[in-house]
Amino acid sequence: MRSTFSILFYINRGKTRSDGTSSVLCRITVDGKSTVMTTGIYCKPSNWNPKAGETKCVRDNARLAAMRGDIEKAYMDILKKQGVVSAELLKNSVAGSVTVPSGLLGVGEAERLRLKARSEETGSNSTYRESGYNQRYLAEYLTSTGKSDIPVADVTGEFGHAYKAYLVRRKNFSPQHVNRCMRWLSRLLYIAVDNGTIRVNPIEDMDYERRPDARHRYITRDELRRILATPMHDVRQELGRRAFIFSCFTGLAYADVQLLYPHHIGTTSDGRRYIRINRRKTKVEAFIPLHPIAERILSLYNTTDDEKPVFPLPSRDAMWFEIHELGVAIGKDDNLSYHQARHSFGTMLISESIPIESIAGMMGHSNISTTQGYAKITEDKIAREMDRLIKRRKSGTAYEKKE
Repeated sequence: MRSTFSILFYINRGKTRSDGTSSVLCRITVDGKSTVMTTGIYCKPSNWNPKAGETKCVRDNARLAAMRGDIEKAYMDILKKQGVVSAELLKNSVAGSVTVPSGLLGVGEAERLRLKARSEETGSNSTYRESGYNQRYLAEYLTSTGKSDIPVADVTGEFGHAYKAYLVRRKNFSPQHVNRCMRWLSRLLYIAVDNGTIRVNPIEDMDYERRPDARHRYITRDELRRILATPMHDVRQELGRRAFIFSCFTGLAYADVQLLYPHHIGTTSDGRRYIRINRRKTKVEAFIPLHPIAERILSLYNTTDDEKPVFPLPSRDAMWFEIHELGVAIGKDDNLSYHQARHSFGTMLISESIPIESIAGMMGHSNISTTQGYAKITEDKIAREMDRLIKRRKSGTAYEKKE
């Protein structure tokens, strides 16, 4: 008698990863008995079609279709050879066609391939780039223990503590850096849980390093004046300088300036120019009245052809050297980074007593508590300046008494 046989692809809605995706699982049912296996595919719940058992990604659907074909073929082969099929027997037979790495570094490389594909879709490679560093540090630790890789099933809580100690003592990493490395390790272990390689994440309850309070780095007014007075002779470096200044007066992040098109620039009824754009990071709209300096920079670039962006900017990584050289040119003690321009915008607005709500609207913050961080910077700056004033007054008083 022919067995009853069905295949169902579905997503594991009970477990959602940090990027909002869930694993796609495959349920094989034979004669009323089921078994579940992983597909190695991840999908956002909003992109999953439960009726069709498909995602919105053509490539992933092709993989699911190929997997369904492999399962059906294995079913017919087993039925022909043995005359009877069970769900577990069928799962074991096709498991080899679904490549699920069993080694810790293997899981990491597979995840990096997924992150690379995602970076190409979103146009942002910061997460993929950081994953490369974290993967390398994990490989270096395993090498220091005499191993080229370790089975995920052999990772224990002791392994996690030893790795953290290595990062702190041998690598001398900051708490933030240590925590990023540990989050990568935990990410790989959660992937292994989703894949069915292990049952639980053995370092799930491990404490992270205590982080110091977040500190926004910004440039001072004097440094901004020096940047304004220091044109660069190299065309690309001058583009980087102008984009940096533009961000100082608009608060737009580099990715937002890259995506700035002429249609984002408008004029109010009273003739005031502004930028209205949804920020790439938060998807929150930012409304920014234009400072005259920002308007002057805009006039040097494309403000008419909406088929092209306003600024002909390369990737942020490609512009790193130019921004660094700008910092050297103005004699800045520490490295100049592009994001300091955005932080400087927020800090300057706070110092001019602009209401927090207005600043949040200009900066496109999704949470006003983020904006309040700039108020803390200004309060600390005022306190330091008052301390210096008191110190000078004491010195002056002492001098007068001595006279």
